[in-house]
Amino acid sequence: MIHKRNIYWLRYFLAAAVIFSVSANVLAQRTVKPVLHGKHWVAITGKPLGATAGAMIFQRGGNAVDAACAMLGATSTMYDVLSWGGETQALIYNPITKKVIGINALGVAPTGATPEFFREKGMSFPPEFGPLAAVTPGTPGGLMVMLAEFGTMSLKEVLQPSMEMAEGYPMEESTANRIEGAKDQIKKWRYSKSLFLPHLGEEREAPHGGEIFKQPDLLATLQKLVDAEEKALAEGKSRKEAIYAAYDRFYKGDIAEEFVRGSQEMGGLHTMEDLANWEVYIEEPVMTTYKGIEVYKLTTWVQSPVLLQTLNIIENIDIKSMGYNSAKYIHTLYQAMNLAFADRDFYYGDPYFPPEEPIKGLLSKDYAKQRFNQINWDRNDPYVLPGDPYPFEGKTNPFLDLLENWNDPNKNSSSGTYDASGRDFEEGFFAGTTSIQAADESGWVVSITPSGGWLPAAIAVRTGIGMCQRMQSFVLNKSENPFNVLEPGKRPRATLTPSLALKDGRPFVSFAVQGGDSQDQNSLQFFLNMVEFGMNVQQAVEAANINSFQMRSSFGAHESRPGALTLNESVPPWVRSQLSKMGYDLSFRKLTSGPLNAIYFDWEHGTFWGGSSNSGEDYGIAW
Repeated sequence: MIHKRNIYWLRYFLAAAVIFSVSANVLAQRTVKPVLHGKHWVAITGKPLGATAGAMIFQRGGNAVDAACAMLGATSTMYDVLSWGGETQALIYNPITKKVIGINALGVAPTGATPEFFREKGMSFPPEFGPLAAVTPGTPGGLMVMLAEFGTMSLKEVLQPSMEMAEGYPMEESTANRIEGAKDQIKKWRYSKSLFLPHLGEEREAPHGGEIFKQPDLLATLQKLVDAEEKALAEGKSRKEAIYAAYDRFYKGDIAEEFVRGSQEMGGLHTMEDLANWEVYIEEPVMTTYKGIEVYKLTTWVQSPVLLQTLNIIENIDIKSMGYNSAKYIHTLYQAMNLAFADRDFYYGDPYFPPEEPIKGLLSKDYAKQRFNQINWDRNDPYVLPGDPYPFEGKTNPFLDLLENWNDPNKNSSSGTYDASGRDFEEGFFAGTTSIQAADESGWVVSITPSGGWLPAAIAVRTGIGMCQRMQSFVLNKSENPFNVLEPGKRPRATLTPSLALKDGRPFVSFAVQGGDSQDQNSLQFFLNMVEFGMNVQQAVEAANINSFQMRSSFGAHESRPGALTLNESVPPWVRSQLSKMGYDLSFRKLTSGPLNAIYFDWEHGTFWGGSSNSGEDYGIAW
């Protein structure tokens, strides 16, 4: 006989389950921000002023590449979690060739940056901040190569918004407060202190919200680039040749000399040869299909392929039938992501350096099926290992001995210290990056996740350029990842990961998100929100996501927290209870969706739908 109270609770939970199964679609109809509708173009990025810079270029006749470059320059000038010394990675859809192109403008480790160098300093990883964390600058080169090869405007035109801002712009309160919070670190570097702390000695030493922030040294550097371009044009050079003349001045001329002098003055390792030998790669991206949709990502020098691997894994099950953010859905995503991220943590690295990454095997559908069959459907598995993709490309794995002890903390751990900033684990995990989305009516589409040189940044003397901190993403021990061991001239495996999807041979959705190791987790869920759960682009960017912390962080001490799971506060108690019983350590946030930016292509009506999540200050403009 069933007790009346049990009948009551049974009815309650059945009703609640029904309500939850339909509430996702109902609640998704209400968004904090409206959809951006455009006929001619869309410009979205991490700050309102940055989006305005893109709109200015569009209004002057530029294409999506021109506008994206203007937004890149503007957000770098605003320290929107990046600066001019950082790195740029992009996917571009070329409507002429109907191909997706990858842009690799990630800096490299300088001369003398070796595992032995940092071990002798007692470090287990390169430091989080300062000149010894810095790879070579990538964003200036990435911007100029994209503009020269695929844009239509001059460098002078595209840099005008950035130069106006360097002359002085009203700083947003969020950036001003980040400076104030990081001022003890900023004071370690002479030129950073003089730039970022205009009220030195007062109770608040950083700028105030709305205060005009001036960067005369950066303005002078940008002017040198424009001068080099104009000189080349006066000599009869083409638009492209003139932009490359500016490129050479940055990486081989007086700007490079000042950057190197500044780095070495502060204890950095950069040489003129490091900058001169660095180059931007225009490369072919990697791709997988999910239910007939082609999803493009950059390859293993960033974490991008983990999204493709995860899609391949979950394609083996009916994910939609589980229900949006049900316990089974969350568990499935978490386990699938952990398998893909374990592969990332062991097999991803700079493809231009040996050993060769087994990317063909990693993206094999058969390999994904094998990984799918390894999922524990009852509990979280805290000891997930990288798989063996080599047989799926007809090869033998040369690192099987390293895999055996890879997840055993007693047999494979780093010793020593790292240069800690005082940031907590989650702050480091979500560190850095903005995102840029641009599209125009002629068919050009650009998706970028630039980053590096975030606050607190060491300013390279009179260049006004904040130095990148990406070297911390290397490992020093082969046992941790034989593909990502620090080496001069090598790119660290970064977290930055733009996305672009095609359907029926045409752009379907372009999207990107900021937030360190959470990027492909949130991008994955955004994509599923649209494809599986029928959300429009704005609903999808605002929808509640989850975040796993089981993968190894790409920052600081590369810490991992198996079973740690962040949920949105809206997740109901019965889902929380189920996940706790499955071995998850739960935490909660009010906003868990990004910040995500995206453009959906409405071919039925010939229009754009822009989405910009409500998690940060990201902003878009469309026409």
